[in-house]
Amino acid sequence: MTEPFPTPFRSQELAVEPAWIDYNGHLNLAYYHVLFDRGMDEIFDAIGLGERYRERTGFTTYTAEAHVRYLREVPPGSRVIVSSQIVGLDEKRLHLFMEMHHTEGWLAATLEDLTLSVDQRGEKPKVAPFPPETFASVHAAAKAHADMPRPADLCRAIRPLG
Repeated sequence: MTEPFPTPFRSQELAVEPAWIDYNGHLNLAYYHVLFDRGMDEIFDAIGLGERYRERTGFTTYTAEAHVRYLREVPPGSRVIVSSQIVGLDEKRLHLFMEMHHTEGWLAATLEDLTLSVDQRGEKPKVAPFPPETFASVHAAAKAHADMPRPADLCRAIRPLG
């Protein structure tokens, strides 16, 4: 990265496709994940973890855990922007907090994601440290995000009923 890394990182505008609208007349829950995934692809390309990374190194990433909060219905024809903040990093894991905003400005959903570094070069994929050059790139982005306020809803969990 030669320029300062965006804080937070913002995706391009992403369109809600007509086939993603469910019988309730709004975005089906599965497609919130698709939109977050497309936003994640953009930040991963920017920090060196995209498809070319896999092709070049034999390493990739797998999501180990994700928590989505659906905050507002996204209607047909909407466009959204996914913002991503790196909230944690170690030699094998990347922790992201993402927000999906409608282009009108309101918050539609959040996603917290724990991603693993995976070496696919052997007989079976295995969790392994990021290659040093890759870790340096991801660490530079994480350092840029370190001064951002921690998201208020970071590390939320579903509370037991009753």
